Parts: sequence; C-alpha cells; structure tokens
Amino acid sequence: MENRGSQEDQAPYIKGEVTHVIFHNEENFYTVAAVKVLDTTEQLDEPQVTVVGTLPKVEPEDVYVFFGRLHDHPKFGLQYVVEQFRRDIPQTAQGIIHYLSSDRFPGIGKKTAESIVKSLGERVITLILEDPSVLENVPKLTEDKRKLIYDQLVEHQGIEQVILFLSKYGFGIELAVKIYQVYKQQTLDVIQTNPYQLIQDVEGIGFKRADLLGEAIGISGNHPDRIQAGCIFCLNELSNQQGHVFLAQTEIVHEVIQLLSTSSNPISAEEVESALTIMDEEGKIVIEEERIYLKTLFFAEKGLVTNIKRLVNREEPLTFVQSEFLTALGELEETLKMEYAESQKKGIETALSSPIMILTGGPGTGKTTVIKGIVEIYAKLHGVSLEPSDYKDGNPFPVLLVAPTGRAAKRMGEATNLPSLTIHRLLGWKGGTGGFEKNEHEQLEGNLLIVDEVSMVDIWLANQLFKSIPDHMQVILVGDQDQLPSVGPGQVLSDLLRSRAIPIVELTDIYRQEEGSSIIKLAHEIKNGALPEDLKEAKDDRRFFPCHQNQVMQVIEKVYLNAVKKGYAPKDIQVLAPMYRGNAGIERLNLHLQNLVNPPVEGRREIEFGDVVYRKGDVVLQLMNNPDEQVFNGDRGEIVAIIYAKENVEKVDQIVISFEGIEVVYTKKDLSQITHAYCSSIHKAQGSEFPIVIMPVVKGYFRMLRRNLIYTGVTRAKQFLILCGEQDALFQAIEQKDEHNRNSMLCDKLKDSLVTGN
Repeated sequence: MENRGSQEDQAPYIKGEVTHVIFHNEENFYTVAAVKVLDTTEQLDEPQVTVVGTLPKVEPEDVYVFFGRLHDHPKFGLQYVVEQFRRDIPQTAQGIIHYLSSDRFPGIGKKTAESIVKSLGERVITLILEDPSVLENVPKLTEDKRKLIYDQLVEHQGIEQVILFLSKYGFGIELAVKIYQVYKQQTLDVIQTNPYQLIQDVEGIGFKRADLLGEAIGISGNHPDRIQAGCIFCLNELSNQQGHVFLAQTEIVHEVIQLLSTSSNPISAEEVESALTIMDEEGKIVIEEERIYLKTLFFAEKGLVTNIKRLVNREEPLTFVQSEFLTALGELEETLKMEYAESQKKGIETALSSPIMILTGGPGTGKTTVIKGIVEIYAKLHGVSLEPSDYKDGNPFPVLLVAPTGRAAKRMGEATNLPSLTIHRLLGWKGGTGGFEKNEHEQLEGNLLIVDEVSMVDIWLANQLFKSIPDHMQVILVGDQDQLPSVGPGQVLSDLLRSRAIPIVELTDIYRQEEGSSIIKLAHEIKNGALPEDLKEAKDDRRFFPCHQNQVMQVIEKVYLNAVKKGYAPKDIQVLAPMYRGNAGIERLNLHLQNLVNPPVEGRREIEFGDVVYRKGDVVLQLMNNPDEQVFNGDRGEIVAIIYAKENVEKVDQIVISFEGIEVVYTKKDLSQITHAYCSSIHKAQGSEFPIVIMPVVKGYFRMLRRNLIYTGVTRAKQFLILCGEQDALFQAIEQKDEHNRNSMLCDKLKDSLVTGN
C-alpha cells in the first residue's frame, strides 16, 4: 500500500480502523486484531493488516495509530508487532460530537454533545481527562451525565494516556500496562505526585526509572522528596539484599549520597540528615540512637523482644515429677531400641521444663531424635493422644510442628509421624496485603510448638509467629547456628543464642558418623574452619574433582549423566551454586542441564517465557509464597503437563506443576513465580535435603565464598556429595567466617529486657 502522506512525525507507524478483534487476553492484554489501513509509513501491499501486541481492549470501528515493526510470522503470515500506540482522538468539532454521541456514551445525544463542544472547545476530551470538573461549565449537564462521560473517557482513554505519557520516558507498553493495573484511574496522579511510590508497588521499577519520572515532573537534584525517596530506597535495598535490620546514620547518609549525587549536583550529608529527621518526625521511619530503621523492621524487632519476654515470664510454673520423666524416657528408649546420650536427655528435659528453649547442633547430632523424644514424653506426661484421628471434633491437636519451607516441614513430619506444616500455613497467611489470620488477637491453639530450621526465619516472620503464640504454649526452637542466616532481614537464631536470654541445649556428639557418613565428618570439619587431609580421596559417599572454572560445566555434566544412568531422576540430583551470573553461574548451569536431560524433541511440549523455555518434565523451583495453592518459596516441583490456549476454555497457555503431589496450574503471567531448579542457589536449598548434591566451588564466586555458605551446601547432601572446582577457592571460603555481620539489636535488646531485667 502506498504511503498516504500522513501528518504523523513518528516512524514507522500504521494508522487504521479496527475491523475485528481476533483475540484478547484480559489478564495480560495480549491482543490480535484485524485493522483496515488508513495511513502508514510502511510498505504494505494489502489494505488490511493483523496487529499483535500488548494492548488494552481495542474497539471495532475505532481508529488507532500503531507504532512498531512488520514481522513475517512462519505460521500466521505478515503481522504488525505493536510497540506503542494511541487512540486517534477526533480532532474536529464534528468528529468529537460524533464520538461523544456514539453508543460508548449512553444517554448523551447529539444536542448534548454539541453543547459540550461549544462550551469547552475542540480540546474537550483532553480537558475532561485532566480535570473532570470542567464539565460543570456545560449548561444543563446533570451530575450523573458528567460522571458517565468522565468514567467512559477514563475507561477508553485512561490507559492510553498512561502509555503515551510513559512512552516519552522509555517505558514500553507491557511495563506501562503493569503500572496501570496497580493504580488504575489513579495512575497519572501517582506518577505525577510521587513517582517513587512505583519502586515499592510495581515489580520491575527500579530507582533509576522512578527518578527519570521524578525529573520529568520537577522532582530532581536536591529536592526534599527525591532525597526522602532515596533514603527509603537504600533502607529497603540493604535490608533485603544484605539482611540488615537497621542502618547506622553514617551508612545511610553515605549510601544516599552515592545514589543521588551527580557531578553537577552533589548531595550533601546535611541535606540527607535533614531529610531523615523530617521522615522520623512524620513517622515514615524510626530513628533510635542514630540507628535508622524502616518502621516495619523496628516494630518487628521490638515486638519479638516483647513476646519472648511474655512467654519466658509466664505465670504458671512448669513442673513434673522427676521419676515420671525418667520412667517415660526409659519406656521410649525401650520402644525405640536405643539409648539417649546425656546431652540428648538434657535437651528433652530442658524442653519439657521450660516455657521456651533452643535446641541446636550440626548434622548427625540427633536433633530429630530429640524432637521425637520431646513429643512422645510430653504426650506421656500430660496424658494426651498423638493420634490425629482422635481430634476430629474441632479440638486442637496438642502439638504443632512447623518449619519455614514445605520440604523442611515434610521432613519433620516424616521423622515424627505427626502432622507438620509451614509457618505461613500455620499462621494462615492470605498473601499480598491480606496479612495473617493468626496474630495477637487470634492466637494459635495447642500446647506445644516446635519450630525447625529457625536459622531460616527472618525478623518479620519471627515477630508474626511469636505474637501469635498464647501464654500457655511451650516453644522449642530447633536450628543449626552454623548455617546461612535467613534470606530476609535479621539473624534471629544467632541473636537468640548469643543473648543467652533463654535456655539452650547444644548437641555436639555426632551419631550418624557411625553409619560411615564422611559427609557429616566433612561438614563438622568445615564448621571448625578446616578441611580433611583426605579431601581428594574417593569416598563411598563423596568425591572432589579438581577443575578450573571453565571446566566446571563438563565435570557437572559427566557426574549428572552418571547419576541418571544409575536410575536417579533429575529431582533427586541438585546442583548448588552461590551466584547467578558467570560461566559457572546458576543461569548457565540451568540452561545447560535442561538441554542435557530434557532437550527439545518432537512431541515434547514447551512454552516460552521471555528468554526462558519451560518443557514438560522440567524440574522447577517456586520463588514466592502462594498460600492459595499451599505452595511456598523454595518448594521444588516438576512440570507434568502443558496445555495450549486453543485446548482450554480460558484460551490461555497453562503449565501444570506437581509439588509433592499438589498440582498447581500456572498461566504465563504467573511464570515469574518459578525458575528452573536443575541448579539452585544454596540459600534456596536451605531446609531441604537431596539424595545427590553437586556443588562447584571456584574463585569466580569470590564475593560469595563464606564458611557458612559451603557448610550449608554440604549439609544438603543426604547420600552423595560431589564437590568440584578449585581447592584454593574452597580453602578461601572456609577461612571466611561470616557471622554476626548484619545490623541487628535483637541480641542487645533481649539481654537488656531478660538478662538484666531492664
């Protein structure tokens, strides 16, 4: 088709009338539409073209200007892929009258439309969208009709206004739509008053993008709002990325200056300090003796101290007859055909006689055995049943077993033969801003609470859990102090142990070593800052393969294929690495392993999501909590089915993932919740055990090499551990003892509150 000499100054574009909407997905706005071409800069031979892209609902007979590129699809032929667009708003008085009196505005006839245009002029649509009160200047126009006109214009024009506004600053349609879906009709108002709010509310918006919008509306340089936004951003980043509960004032001032200053417009320390003071006075942050807190973290730390003190100082004394305890212990040992060691007996007795206690110890020290003893003897001494079927009348089960992840909870349940669940599920987390069902007003039911893998619990979750615990409930916290701290802020287990504010029993004797586990021995040597002399010797359950970073992929491939040949499924083999980037990073290892064990073959279904391809049979990892489906961050699953859009009534592609028998359906918009799990970060594997663990350790990981990282990775291996890489890198990691390096006042506040009584 010949270029018709459009007045449009952007190129390339197609201006056309929508004749038919072929497909429109209400969830992600993906649209396919037939368009009659009215004007274009493209070389087209046909009067009609198919446009595809992320578009809000387009209306037949409406005219749009689409900006994008031609693409010859191998199956569907020539298409126009839309990158930006706008509705072609009528420019003449007659066109606007026709538009306003159309079926889109029921009750607005031609005479009313003429009156509106006469009163407000040919810029009427823009004026109404900017300020609906201008309609009050139209004679005899009722309030209902004014509202109808504005609402309809917002519905038809609002998102397009947002897209056009954001496109000037480099925002594509998909990101603009995502922003609109969060704020709806308030989008432009939010963007034009506080663009920095987008950082908190919209996934994919970082400080630089928000700052660009801020500059566009005059919030730039040393504007107080910009400095305040920088303070909040730095507090959030360092809390979430480095685990700090607070920042020292000198730290936050330095970080904000680094973030906001430019050569032409430096930010001074005085300006940042002034902003912090104002934010504290306005209740946006909390300053405590030059410690700068996000409000949620300050009150989480304070609340946790308050509730631990409440439980420790319970009014009812915990006592039992010593002879009854010894009798129950002897009967249990006889049933289990074993004898508890003295430290284990001490653990059981302390747990039963304390309102709250900590049981800690490394792998193979018998923590699970002690937990089982605590539960069984508690039931015996209190005369309660541990048979779940006895509690079908609404009476609460007396013992609650919980852990931070689904896999850790499952392991705990299997070891005790009792019901177990995640902390989030116990507390009734409703997702998003829904909060938790259990809190200080609606507390837990039961008498004994055992929390495993406490090292994984951050300050937010710990506070939520403890305020939900009633005064009468006994609490046993179980964890390994040498593992990695939580992904979220704080170092709760470490702080509790260092405070000595509550009873602690540490198990040090290794019992599983007699089973010949050299993995357990290696873990304890790493814990003590050493490596065994026989590291390179082949053991029945572990090996070390020396190799350079560029050889890691080869070694892992060989080990992985050997394990598969021996009958292990991909879900039984876990590669663990500390970093995502690089030629030995998680991303490359995942891609390589997927193509190795689950390659593209004819008949094997797959779906693309950005640069990632998911296939039936892939092993995947859940990245966030999904309480509605009872699937949580860190759960591993397998893709068991892929259903294409044309095969289901919803007309959207679907992926079905099985998590230990729980099947969850994902659409494309949900796929940001998962990632491939052939290789996982060591942090994500915490709380889980795998038959085979393959762990590369190379100098390229230098920023992450720490003793607790290696220790945590090693202790994930249940049957076989394969280390590969550079021995020097392993030594370097073991020498870096990374403990108590997070800013936290929990230990000090517990000491002041419980030890000294302040």
